[in-house]
This record gives sequence, C-alpha cells and structure tokens, in this order.
Amino acid sequence: MSNAAWGQLILLGLIWGGSFFSIALALREVGVLTSVTHRVGWAALVLWGLVILRGHALPRSARVWIGFAGMGLLNNVIPFTLMAWGQTQIETGLVSILNATTAIFGVLVAAAFLRDERVTRSKAMGALLGLAGVATIMGWQALTGFDPRNLAQLAVLAGTLSYAFAGTWARIMLKGLPPELAAAGMLGASFLIMLPLGWAIEGSPFVAVSFTAGAAIAYYAIVATAGAYLLYYRILDIAGSGNLLLVTLIIPAVAIVLGAVFLGESLPARAFAGLGLIALGLAVIDGRLFKPFANR
Repeated sequence: MSNAAWGQLILLGLIWGGSFFSIALALREVGVLTSVTHRVGWAALVLWGLVILRGHALPRSARVWIGFAGMGLLNNVIPFTLMAWGQTQIETGLVSILNATTAIFGVLVAAAFLRDERVTRSKAMGALLGLAGVATIMGWQALTGFDPRNLAQLAVLAGTLSYAFAGTWARIMLKGLPPELAAAGMLGASFLIMLPLGWAIEGSPFVAVSFTAGAAIAYYAIVATAGAYLLYYRILDIAGSGNLLLVTLIIPAVAIVLGAVFLGESLPARAFAGLGLIALGLAVIDGRLFKPFANR
C-alpha cells in the first residue's frame, strides 16, 4: 500500500477504536436503544445531506429499498444493539477484540451464499484459528456453566455474525450503488426502525445529557459512523478488501488502551491470547504473509 493508504487505514482504526470508548461514555446516561437511535439518526442526516449535495438520484427500484432495509437491520440495528448491550456487561476492549471476528465470519457466510467465494484451504484454516481464538477468550468453562459475561460475549459475537451476513447481503442487493448513497439508505432505514422501537421501550431519545455524553454521541454518530463509512469506502477503492482486514487489528489496540487509561479496565491474559489467534487466522485468510514461504 502507499503511504497515503496506510495513513487512512490507521486513521480508520483510530476512529473505530475510539468508538467503543465513546459508546461506553454515552451508555452511562442513556439506554442501549437510545444510544443506537442517536448513532444511526445523526449519521443518516449527515450522509443524506451529502447525497443531496452530490446530486445523486434516488433509486426507483423496490429491490434497492428492500436492500436498504435489510442492510439497516443486518449492518446497524442488530449489531449496534447487541454490541452496545454487551458493553454494559463486559469491557470495551474485550468487545473490540470479539468484533475482530467479523472478517472470520464474513468468509464463512460469503462461502455459503456466493458462488465466487469458495472456502479454500487457507480460508478454512484461518476460520478455525479465529474460532479457537474466540474459545480461548471465553474460556472452555463457558461450555459447562452459565455466566452473564459469557452471554454478553455471545451477544457481541452474534453482532459480528450479523455484520458478516450484511456483507453478503450488500453484494447481492446493493451492488453498483454509489457508496455514500448505499450508506445513507442503510442508515436512514436503520433510523426508521430504531426510533419507534427505542421510543416504545426506553422512551423519547431526546433527553438532556451531560456535555461528556453529548460529545460522545456526536463522536460515534458523526465521526465514527458517517465519516468512517466514507473513509472505509475510500480505502476499499485505493487499497482493496484484503488490506482493509488490517483495520480489525488496529481497532482492539486503540480500544484496549482507551479502556485501560480512562475507564480503568483490565483484561485477562486469555483475551490477548485469543486476539493473537484471531490475528493469525486473519493473516492465514489474507495469505500474503505466508507467500514467501510457499514459493520456496
């Protein structure tokens, strides 16, 4: 990658790594559903404004609008809600580590539904390493007894699985759309789902919060959602999907440091061992790290 691509990739990792910290701050004052409503609502407002400024025509196909609704559920409503709830039970750094399994699940889901995404030997080996990392993080005792922390970890993993399905859904339903239009449509659909749902369960989302919580909401909605989606697609265009996998390894490092310094969090050694296995799994799936050895 070029230096510019590396810089943007690191910036995206910093932004998304900081999102876990900002969500933790917001959850001190607002409910899980309210936090998600604000996240998708303000981000949708920003991106629809950009769509209008760039003069994109609104899609007329019912298929595209169904695609927006499906992406809203799979890429925003379900994972954002599950991960936010998970953060009320476990450390932000641990949530970010489990979030790194998104690429692992993405490989498996794509192989199940897309003809051009077959499971190769390296993908299968990488997926197994990633799953071993998850088992290491949760601890093998999770198989023998109930623990609320394990339930929260499972919720986060369910969120990453939803992300994986979203990637496949997007390839099937939203292929060819301008990135900002696809993101705006997805987030707009998410807001239309979250607003009545959150209002019915937690009450009006328009509540008074402290400056800290307000700033946290502004950060994860405008910077870490609207801005990050635009940056994500830019990196995808100039560096490719394989290089984008690297961002999943930057995010936990940022989240762990912020959680330790500002939230007083500490993670057990098995969490870092699990992250190492997940990172190795991603490297095997990507394949480039091992090419020099394969050619000998």
